[in-house]
Amino acid sequence: MGVPSFYRWLVEKYPAIVSPAHEHSSNGGVIYHNLYLDMNGIIHPCFHPEDQICPPTTLEEVFHSMFEYMDRLFRIVRPTNLLYLAVGQWRRSSRQDEPAAIQALQISPRPPKTPSVQEMDENLLRDRFRAEGKEVFPRDASSSEVSDPNVITPGTEFMEKLSDALKYYIRSRLSTDPLWKDIKVILSDANVPGEGEHKIMSFIRAQRGREGYDPNTRHCLYGLDADLIMLALASHEIHFSILREVCVCVGILETSK
Repeated sequence: MGVPSFYRWLVEKYPAIVSPAHEHSSNGGVIYHNLYLDMNGIIHPCFHPEDQICPPTTLEEVFHSMFEYMDRLFRIVRPTNLLYLAVGQWRRSSRQDEPAAIQALQISPRPPKTPSVQEMDENLLRDRFRAEGKEVFPRDASSSEVSDPNVITPGTEFMEKLSDALKYYIRSRLSTDPLWKDIKVILSDANVPGEGEHKIMSFIRAQRGREGYDPNTRHCLYGLDADLIMLALASHEIHFSILREVCVCVGILETSK
């Protein structure tokens, strides 16, 4: 969950913490070892983009858009050691002292979709035609694949297809892209409980506790929520950057400055 207006306030007060990032730039000579992608910040914009005249109509188009964007992020950061993909999952709370409103939100992250008047009229007509023995053509499957954003919820068929698509993407890039040579890739899909950013931070904390961990490891985390800034600071890593869109550009926020 984000912190409204926090990012804007922060960069207006401390503009020097943001530096532009481009695919063909060297990021000021900074070499990042690990890149973490909070996939929810990629899935939703690719599923229902707000700035496209012709939005995707099939899951194949959604996945293709995701792959292109992930490729772009990878080329910007160019990690040398690790790529971590984290797909968020809402979990059922087991703590009795947690506020009831938060528990309800975690159990049912999205309200049930209410059919529109047009959909209700169409359903009534379809039922009437079937009762009269008339042929009823199926709805256009290509348009229905991405018409309901509620499918972006753990346990749905879409999330299973997403997991398979990400596995295909990883295998494809590891076998064909020279930039992926010697890169370790970890996929934490929706079958693993927890929100994406918290799974990433748990992984980082676990690595810190391992023998031989290099404290000079440079981390770069992509995500759209402003609370990532606090999570990065709380990690106590001395080299931690956040990659996110700034208007039409992509910028790197250096949290360790």
